[in-house]
Amino acid sequence: MTNNKFWQIKKPKDFSAEEWESICTHCGKCCLIKLQNEDTDDVFYTNVICRYHDCKTNLCKQYTNRCSLVPTCLKLTPQNINKLFWIPETCAYRILFSTGNLPAWHPLVSGKALPEEFKIPTTVVSELSVSEDELEDYIIEDENDD
Repeated sequence: MTNNKFWQIKKPKDFSAEEWESICTHCGKCCLIKLQNEDTDDVFYTNVICRYHDCKTNLCKQYTNRCSLVPTCLKLTPQNINKLFWIPETCAYRILFSTGNLPAWHPLVSGKALPEEFKIPTTVVSELSVSEDELEDYIIEDENDD
């Protein structure tokens, strides 16, 4: 059980594993396939989702093994979160690191489910259904242009 408002009294590096995981809202945006322009380093989100993402629960079906099953899957940690420029501006980890607090809409603050506007699009397609050559056809609005 996490302490009430632990994020206001502890530094992220001091969070327990349970506390760190509770910051994640399970929006699914990390699970969207992203493309990076090699010339500009710009990152583009697609509406193609990782094969292990369960759209009904918005959780990874292989969470424990995700980084070994998907070499590009990155485990977010207090040590790397502020270095990952592609993380959406609505990511609770990113907000916590940039403001020192969680937003009012966060389930730990509001006591309510994550609002729909912060979740992945309902029109996602499994990566199993899209060839790598077709990924550009699935680019959606840049998540960092909110």
